[in-house]
Parts: sequence; C-alpha cells; structure tokens
Amino acid sequence: MEPALCHNLNLKPTHCSPISTELPKPISRSSHSHRLSCLNRQRSENWSALIMPCASYKPKSEALGTQLIGPLVKGLFGFAAAATTLVSVCCDSPALAQPLTVAFPVSRAREVNTVQRTLVEAWGLIRETFIDPSFNHQDWLHETMVELFPLRSADAAYTKISGMLSTLGDPFTRIISPEEYQSFRIGSDGNLQGVGLLINAEPRTGHLVVLATVDGSPAARAGIHEGDELIEINGERLDGLDSEAAAQKLRGHVGTAVAVKVRSRKDLASDSGVREVKLPREYIKLSPISSTIIPHRTGDGRLTKIGYVKLSAFSQTAAADMKNALHEMESQNVQAYILDLRNNPGGLLKAGLDIAQIWLDGDETLVNTIDRDGNMSPINMVNGHAITHDPLVVLVNEGSASASEILAGALHDNGRAMLVGHKTFGKECHRAP
Repeated sequence: MEPALCHNLNLKPTHCSPISTELPKPISRSSHSHRLSCLNRQRSENWSALIMPCASYKPKSEALGTQLIGPLVKGLFGFAAAATTLVSVCCDSPALAQPLTVAFPVSRAREVNTVQRTLVEAWGLIRETFIDPSFNHQDWLHETMVELFPLRSADAAYTKISGMLSTLGDPFTRIISPEEYQSFRIGSDGNLQGVGLLINAEPRTGHLVVLATVDGSPAARAGIHEGDELIEINGERLDGLDSEAAAQKLRGHVGTAVAVKVRSRKDLASDSGVREVKLPREYIKLSPISSTIIPHRTGDGRLTKIGYVKLSAFSQTAAADMKNALHEMESQNVQAYILDLRNNPGGLLKAGLDIAQIWLDGDETLVNTIDRDGNMSPINMVNGHAITHDPLVVLVNEGSASASEILAGALHDNGRAMLVGHKTFGKECHRAP
C-alpha cells in the first residue's frame, strides 16, 4: 500500500539500493485546475493526499473562497531505504529558487517509511505553494522526519504529520490518509452506510456543527437540525477532532448503532439543550438533486411555472442529475428557476464547474486563482452550452461552502443569476454578500 500526495515526483536513492516501489511518472503542472487533480485518478483506496488552499481561490467578485488541492510541485527528491538520506528540494517559486538539502534518518518499518515519502512530498508542496511564504514561521521537515523514525505504525506517522501541518495555522491545510480518502470516494460516489449527517468544523471555534441532515435518514428522524453542535460520539468528546475524523466515527455497517450527544442550536450557550440520541446506521443514498415545479400566478392573472432545484452536494452524479432535472422541467415549459444551494457543504469542485456550464454559455471565467506572488490565473469554461436562459435566482446561506460558493459566485459574476440569502460559510477569507 503506497500513499502519495501528487504523483509527479521522481524519487531516487542516495548511496544505497532503490526502494522497490516506484512512484508514477510526472504529470503536467496544468493539472491543478480542479480540486481532484491528484485525488481523482485511478489509484484505488491506497492514496493519501494533502488538501490545502492553493494560495487563494476566488471568483471575480472576490466574494467567495474554497479549498483545493495545491498545484503540483516540481522538483527532485532524494530518498532511500537506508539509515540516513539526503533530500534535495528544488522549487519554482522565485522566493525559494535555491535548492535545499536536508539529511534525515529513514525508518526501516515499511509502512512508516512510506509515510516518510508522504512527509517529503507534503513539505515540498507547502514550500512551493502555501500562501504564506514564511509558513507561519515553521520549518519542521527535519525535526518531524526524526520524530517519525522510531514509530512503528502508519497511523502514528500520519498523526505526526497532521500535527506538523496544524502548526501552519490554516484549518484547511491537512493530510488525508488512505482510509480517509476511501471514505471521501464513498461519499462522492453517492452511497454510504451511516446516519445521514453532514457536518463541518466552525472555523472560529473548531466546534463540529451540523450543516444538514439527509431527508428520511436516522439523524433527520431523530430531530437533529442544521446548526446543532456535535459534542460526543459513543461517549468520546470531539474536542480538537476534525470533521472527517468525526464522520468516520459516525459511519459503520448497517445494523449497528452509534450514540451521539448534540447541543441544540437554540441553546448553544447552555447545557439545557444537550441531549443524547442513539442512531441506527442505514444505507444512505446521497441523491444530490431534488426538484419540483411551483405554479405561480402573476399580478396580471397569468399562471406561470417556476422550476425549483435543490442541490445538496457536489457528487460525481450531480452534473448529470442536474441536466436531467432541467431537461424534464424545460419539457414542461418552466419559465424561471430557483437553484437552492443552502446548506450545501461542497464536494467535488469539478462537479461545480460542470454544473456552471449547464447554466452559462461560451468560455466565461468561473473562478480565479491567485498565488503567493499575486499572480492571477483564471479557470474558464470550455464551450459551455446553457440548457436554459430563463431567469435564475440562487439561494445561499451560512451552510453554503466550498464548491457552492464558487458556483454561486460564477453565476452571479457572469450576470446569469441573482443571489438571495445570507453570507456563505467562507471556506477561506471571503463570503458572498
């Protein structure tokens, strides 16, 4: 099992035999144009990945932000299965043009040795692309590599790397282990076994809050609502736990159950609203699209039809399901649309870009990326063909995050839609007005 961050590294030994497992061949730097430039490749469940803001991602209005996999690092890393290895890191950034050579001990435990590879790649990605060129005044490659040396399990090694990344002071720069990546793929495929909760960490407090519940799921039937705070899972406090780790604790085999302690959003300042519920785990079908036609009578007495489309997540099927829903409503002579992105926590960025092309024509700019040097690069549509040009309103709120913010910003900034609602989640530093 060999995890990797982004497969464009050529690892060579220094004064010893080469590692038996080879990394894939380099791929073009241009592959950073969507969130799964590294993840969305056929590497099955044995991948790990570094999720980090690639400098700053935002629409033209500079109102929205998201988290993305950083662009692919260019460089040559020396690595070997020996007691000590020299690593030479070369970066494209003008500020970091000089190569840096670091010596460190390499673990003889195979799975820890593999994680050490990942550490080198993570450090290289951050050194080249992290928005803060001082890395929050951190320089932890050698120290962390030494600390990994005596470890005997991959889990302990990944925990060490997670702690290393946390010193950057950015909650959206984190590492995904192979197990977490597999869970991510299950969720994006639209099928999982769990309780039907969509959760995220509130960026200011770190508390885990409910973004939404899946209709008809055990969580929805138990009366858990958007804005409720998760406190414990099976008696274990969630302090300091990220949303993915908490989600893994909620998932499990159908037929089992999990005890969840929640605090009602109406009583967040006290313990009076705290309750514990036991939720059975079931098959959860994450259908990202629900739609209906709303009849509306205008002021002059005419009866019109408004198409309402609720998008709950940006899964692999979201764009295709959106097309099908719009074609069906167009066949029924709908004259205006409402796209509801409220409490949509995001998902696959590529799905968001594909959905934008369902509503927009031509080669409009969907989002701009800005690197640490202030260089802006647009991501444009490729020959977009709108299914409909009827009036469009997009609903957003504080639960609209990540790809939701990019889609809403793209439709608004290109004059295609009016935004209605509240400030969005603000995955990075900007929120929708």
